[in-house]
Amino acid sequence: MAFISLSPELSGRSFTGVENKFITKYMPVLDPLSVKVYLYGLYLCRNGLDSYTVTDLATALNITEEQAVNCFEYLEEFELVKITSMSPFEVSYCEAENVRGTPKRYKPEKYGDFAKSVQSVIKGRMISTNEYQEYFYLIEEYGFEQSALLMIINYCIGLKGDSIRPQYIKKVAQSFAAEGAVTARQVDEKLSAYTSSTPALIRIFAAAGIKRRPDVEDDKLYKKWNSEMGFEEDAIIAASKYFKTKNIAKLDEAITELYKNKKFDVKEIEFYVKNKNSVYNATLDIAKSLGVYMQNSAPYIENYVNVWCNKGFDFQSLKIIAQYCFTHGKNSFEDMNVFVNGLYDQGIVTEKAVNSFIAQRNAEDDLLKNIISACGLKRKVIDWDRECLFRWKNWNFSDEMMLKAAELSQGKNNPIAYMNGILSAWKNEGIFSPDKIENNSLRHTSDSGEPDRATIERHYADLRQIAESNAEAALRKAMSDKEYGGLRKTIDQLNIKLIFAESKNDAEAEELRKKLTDAETLADERLTVLRIDKQQFIPKYNCEICKDTGYDANGMQCRCLKKFIKDYKA
Repeated sequence: MAFISLSPELSGRSFTGVENKFITKYMPVLDPLSVKVYLYGLYLCRNGLDSYTVTDLATALNITEEQAVNCFEYLEEFELVKITSMSPFEVSYCEAENVRGTPKRYKPEKYGDFAKSVQSVIKGRMISTNEYQEYFYLIEEYGFEQSALLMIINYCIGLKGDSIRPQYIKKVAQSFAAEGAVTARQVDEKLSAYTSSTPALIRIFAAAGIKRRPDVEDDKLYKKWNSEMGFEEDAIIAASKYFKTKNIAKLDEAITELYKNKKFDVKEIEFYVKNKNSVYNATLDIAKSLGVYMQNSAPYIENYVNVWCNKGFDFQSLKIIAQYCFTHGKNSFEDMNVFVNGLYDQGIVTEKAVNSFIAQRNAEDDLLKNIISACGLKRKVIDWDRECLFRWKNWNFSDEMMLKAAELSQGKNNPIAYMNGILSAWKNEGIFSPDKIENNSLRHTSDSGEPDRATIERHYADLRQIAESNAEAALRKAMSDKEYGGLRKTIDQLNIKLIFAESKNDAEAEELRKKLTDAETLADERLTVLRIDKQQFIPKYNCEICKDTGYDANGMQCRCLKKFIKDYKA
């Protein structure tokens, strides 16, 4: 009979699974109380009791909460668990890593002098065997000189006192090792460099209300803020003051936010923070005006509203623009961004300038509505109409002359294109007032009743212009996205390099082709996110046979041209 077996009653009950490696390799060397804590915590994990807290666990095991935390810290030393948060206290269970044998232990006699030195540094308590094992591990696994590790331990004790947890010392030592500081000289240089920034950190901590001494990790953050991001000490103190940060993590978040929004000066930081609620409210107003539902306003603030404000637009101007965009079918932040960038390129930023531009645009749209109606059409104003109007005004035609040309174009297959022909003829003949219009000036046909060559060319030129303008507009919209625009520039540069490489039979050509393929793939993925079909970048001609030229590949009249002549004569 087996040494141990399950009764029939027990075999049907629920169980908590424990890794065999834990039982055979770890349990024999672990502190008994820590084994109890480990098993009970594992039971909570396995049975989905995630509402339990460390207080509940301590109560269930009849120990104090401090004892429970100490046990988990002890288990973390063996890397059986990982403490992911101290407040609230949270633990993640790890896999028992050793495949065979017990957790690695080091012979204390090998480090006798070192152990005495460590105990002389940590005077307020006795160092446990397990803690010594951690220090021996650092020496053997990371290659620390014993004097170098003693310097780190002494430094940590100076910061935290004798009650310091060995995990903290281990973390600091690993940080030094990651930067290649494992000898006494290297550690001394690193500590000296840290000491040079300590006064600034002490002042920053005082301003932020952080009641502890700065350590090496804080020094890393300070160097990132100061050297990499470009924030001066007074700006960092201003950030801690205006963001009301109470810990180093929150201060880092604040500095990162300011960096993204290009706010580096104390005055800029003060204005930004005081204006932050206003930016949030303005974003809500803009979304409401556009008819956009925002589940989370942060991306819209960061990617659009803050960017617009940095260009000089105020909230009232943006609200006016949003209202205009909504009434003209540009009812998304992406579409509004294209419109705002267009205004910015023209130097139209202030509320007065925006109002003036929109008033002018509305007046032009009203005129176009009348022109379209006079042409006998019943459709909305489109961008092509605005481009035509801009051209006609540059030809110095008055509203009256444009309306007259629209009346004469009524009933034609393509009235706007016909208008172009009439106004072009008037311009060439110097006719800019109604009293100079003569019947023969409106004649665009040959004696046979067919349209003359100029009329045909104008007709097809207008068709091509519409198709190409729509394609250009789609491309402009895509290029206004910073990420896609950057990828397109990269693609263009790679294409140029590839042409030269291929012409020289350069070995680099193959690598350039791969880079080009990768860049094109990323660009296509970005277009999918933007919901833009890249086929829109290709002009969609009315006739795919002749591409709106009137003539096929053999130079013969296209069937669309024959139809145009027939309809024109009708």
